[in-house]
Amino acid sequence: MPKVTVQTKKQWRSPDAFQGIEFRVLDSKREAINNSIEAEWHEVSLQEDDQPEDKGVLRLFPIDDNKYCLELCYLQYAEASSMNATVYSVRFLPSFFEQYPSEILIANQPFRFDCSTEQPFAICTQSRLLLGQMQQEAQVTPFIKSLRQSETAMHLLRRALECITIPFTSCQVPACRFLANDTEREKIQAACDIISHNIDQPLTIRELSRKVAMNECYLKKGFKTITGKTIHEYQQQLRITKAKELLQQQGRSVTDVANILGYSSISHFSTAFKRVTGLKPCELLK
Repeated sequence: MPKVTVQTKKQWRSPDAFQGIEFRVLDSKREAINNSIEAEWHEVSLQEDDQPEDKGVLRLFPIDDNKYCLELCYLQYAEASSMNATVYSVRFLPSFFEQYPSEILIANQPFRFDCSTEQPFAICTQSRLLLGQMQQEAQVTPFIKSLRQSETAMHLLRRALECITIPFTSCQVPACRFLANDTEREKIQAACDIISHNIDQPLTIRELSRKVAMNECYLKKGFKTITGKTIHEYQQQLRITKAKELLQQQGRSVTDVANILGYSSISHFSTAFKRVTGLKPCELLK
C-alpha cells in the first residue's frame, strides 16, 4: 500500500504497492467504521520474487495545529509459502484526535506538527487476531458492529504504538496547513487521477497545477505529504508498473513498450526501468 491518502470514502483508491513490494489487487472491501475511523482491506497477489514477511507501518500526517491523520497499514501473508496476502489499512481522521487534549498527544513522540512521520513495526500475534476480527461479519445491528470495529481499531493503534520501541523517523516533508481543507486534498487526489490516466504523456508540474487549479508549490508539498512520493516518483512508479505488465503478461517488445508509454527512446526507457527495478526490460520478457 505504498499509496498513502487523507481522503473521504468516495475517494478511496486501490493500492498497488506496500513499502516497495508491488502486487496485483484481487478483491477489495472498504468500510466507514464511524465518522472518525475508516478501514479497507485488499486480497492481493504478490510478485514471485518477493519473500513472505508480514509487515506493518504507521504513518502520521499533521495537517494543522493539533490536527492529525494517522494510517496503520499491514501486509499479512495467507501462508508462509503463499504469494497471496492481505493488505489492511485503518485510517484515523482528524476528528478522532480532537477528543484528546493536545498536551496528551504532543507527549507522544509521533505527534509533532513540524513534519510527517513514518515508522515500520512488527506485527504481533495479538494484532493478527485483531485484524481477523476486523473482517468478521457478525450477525449484529449496525451500531454494535460499529462499536466492535471501533474498539478493534483503537486496540490496533495501541498495539502499534507499543510495538514501536525505536525513535520515530521524521519524514522530510513539512506539515501542510492547507491540507486541512477538504477541497485542497481533493485537488491532490485529482492530480493522482490525472497522472494515472496520462502515464503515456507525463505532464509537467506546471501543467498539472493548472489542471487542478492549485499553486505549484502547494501541489508539490501536498502531493509528497499525501502520497509519500514526489510527482515524478509517482509518475515513474505507474509507468514502470505498466511496463512490467506489458512485458510479462502481454509479451510486448521493449520497443513497443517504450513507444506505448511515451518514452523518447529505448535507452531512456531502459535506464528508467533499471533505476526502479534493478533489471533491464529484456530480462522480463518470456
